[in-house]
Amino acid sequence: MFPERFSNLPAYAFPRLRALLDAHAPGGPVVHMTIGEPKHAFPDWIGRVIAENIADFGRYPPNDGTPELLDTIGGWIAGRYGVQIDAQRQVMTVNGTREGLYNACMALVPEQKRGAKPVILMPNPFYQVYMIGAISVSAEPVFVPATRDGGYLPDYTALPPEVLNRTAAAYICSPANPQGAVASRDYWRDLIGLAERHDFQIFADECYSEIYRGDVAPVGALQVAAEMGADPERVVIFHSLSKRSNLPGLRSGFMAGGPQSIARARQLRAYSGAPVPLPLQRVSETVWADEAHVIENRRLYGEKYLAADQVFAGVNSYMGPAAGFFLWLPVDDGEAAALKLWQQTGVRVLPGAYLSRDVNGENPGKGYIRVAMVAPINEMQAGLIALRDCIYG
Repeated sequence: MFPERFSNLPAYAFPRLRALLDAHAPGGPVVHMTIGEPKHAFPDWIGRVIAENIADFGRYPPNDGTPELLDTIGGWIAGRYGVQIDAQRQVMTVNGTREGLYNACMALVPEQKRGAKPVILMPNPFYQVYMIGAISVSAEPVFVPATRDGGYLPDYTALPPEVLNRTAAAYICSPANPQGAVASRDYWRDLIGLAERHDFQIFADECYSEIYRGDVAPVGALQVAAEMGADPERVVIFHSLSKRSNLPGLRSGFMAGGPQSIARARQLRAYSGAPVPLPLQRVSETVWADEAHVIENRRLYGEKYLAADQVFAGVNSYMGPAAGFFLWLPVDDGEAAALKLWQQTGVRVLPGAYLSRDVNGENPGKGYIRVAMVAPINEMQAGLIALRDCIYG
């Protein structure tokens, strides 16, 4: 029998979108702007590295990552965030961040917190795996609105003590999907301080960290925790090569944190995880060690930010993202706007409500659409102009 805790789940976002749109003919050439699947070119030497290591498909790969890959990731963390870690004990490879974000709940959330059902905090809107992770360990997901008034980041510090005292973990995505908001050093400091006082862990989803405007990179959770001298187990970070390096099909990422947390995650993965194939781990070593392609990728997204700003320059409600590659555009009703846009132009976007949950009759994503800026820039620009003229014209 299907577990009751899963019985009332809404359909996943993209099946819901297909149900909304696919019975209707598109009103023009189809432009896909729904899924955050990067389309920029990945490094051209990827194929060569796979070919050089192709015989290793005949070997079982190391479950937690090769020593070389772990050290390379540790070096990247040191260079990016100025934090020195013992990579052999504090890093574990995962098949993209979704696996890590889910299994962090399985490995690290206790069955009870202070004698009661544990709470897992998450922003609303949110990446759907956060909710499933919480439900899978029979924790209570608490959805905290991430709205424009709050800079599109959840204010966990405003929660009542009775909730915070039961909190076992808090998810936070920075740069945020879908809004592109970036947590400041002060934001991280406040959240880490809160976690220290109420003894919970922070699961920091930072998979968009290398796509941002300007020259100042987003500050990281591990970075601020180290500056504060926080408990080394307080923060677990999650990164992947999907967005940073345009390699979503590689399914290669990592989680890093305190040695006790990583040891527990590794123990779980030994029983239930599927390790990254060894040739792909070798590729990952080379990709994490190279920044030239990341800089070029960021330049291309910089052009897209400017193009979007130009298209929506006359739309008073428009706010361009600080990072990431989504636009979070206000509309009267996200579902109605997505359907109208599809029927009249062929542009396909995602209603914001599909990334959010109703809480007390309110859905903070209902009045938005999410638009992925991943298509080639000319196609993206044409899609945005059609969207603007259809929805805001």
